[in-house]
Amino acid sequence: MLFPLIRPALFALDSERAHRLTIETLRLSPARRPPEPGPLAVEIAGLRFPNPLGMAAGFDKDAEVPDALLGLGFGFVEVGSITPRPQDGNPRPRLFRLAEDRAVINRMGFNNAGIEAAHRRLLKRDDTGRTPRRGIVGVNVGANKEAADRVADYLAGITGFSAVADYITVNISSPNTPGLRDLQAGGELERLLAAISGHRSDGDPPVFLKVAPDLAAGDHERIVRGALDHGIAALIVANTTVSRPELRSRHAGETGGLSGAPLAPLALEQLRTFRAVAGDAIPLVGVGGIGSAEDAWARIRAGASLVQLYSAMVYEGPGLPRRILHGLERLMRRDGFNSIAEAVGSE
Repeated sequence: MLFPLIRPALFALDSERAHRLTIETLRLSPARRPPEPGPLAVEIAGLRFPNPLGMAAGFDKDAEVPDALLGLGFGFVEVGSITPRPQDGNPRPRLFRLAEDRAVINRMGFNNAGIEAAHRRLLKRDDTGRTPRRGIVGVNVGANKEAADRVADYLAGITGFSAVADYITVNISSPNTPGLRDLQAGGELERLLAAISGHRSDGDPPVFLKVAPDLAAGDHERIVRGALDHGIAALIVANTTVSRPELRSRHAGETGGLSGAPLAPLALEQLRTFRAVAGDAIPLVGVGGIGSAEDAWARIRAGASLVQLYSAMVYEGPGLPRRILHGLERLMRRDGFNSIAEAVGSE
């Protein structure tokens, strides 16, 4: 209830500074229990999610506040992207609010403190002695900008977090690391997925693959086929876009990935295309422009078993997850479904 009063002060700050202040506030906030499974519970990839709403990667890059985010009501949190070695990312300014468009443009460039620092923080989550872990936390891994072998970097991330992550997302879809999206191309994708498949052992956490929304005809079939052939547990559709719909903000011309409300139509279109190609052969996670229960419900009806958000929190504040969850349960009952699983792909 206080966020509308605080928001003008936050928006008066540089975007990245405001984000840092948000992380520090969450880090110092009183501990709250993560949500328990209820009417919105979903099971995919051998994991039981208490609800289908997650915090997308990019918010908590260094795994500083996953439990505080779970305490806001999220059914799961994805930290990262995290690279094997620390890196500063791209020069500032690199994060821009487009308030008139309820959007964000970022060209962060995988700024993070590396595997070792994040692993140390996530390991502390297990020091409570509780089994299983308190809430589902996934780790999104990437490759260093100057990596000589990007496949090796992804394998290092998978190895580095296998003992502390509930799932691991391979992010080959950021537009802010030069050449990274080339890994979505045919031969490169096959090489990466084959290496991941050969690298994993029984008992390792499931691997998700995060793809871009800027795909061409035929890409969806190829990605789905590769994912199924190599045991990928879910596809996350989709990352930020380099395309530019009509925008009103003075920051509209900034380079980088666009997220928030203007991304929603493209992300929904891509989700529908992946569902049409894959059917129910592989679970889908819908992300991009979700800011309300209605947005989340549309993705679920279009084929998403889980949904994620990030940019909408910039404009709506920490009460948004619970508002969405209350709305989702109402919409599920209104449309005659007894579970999220029943509604997936029902449009």
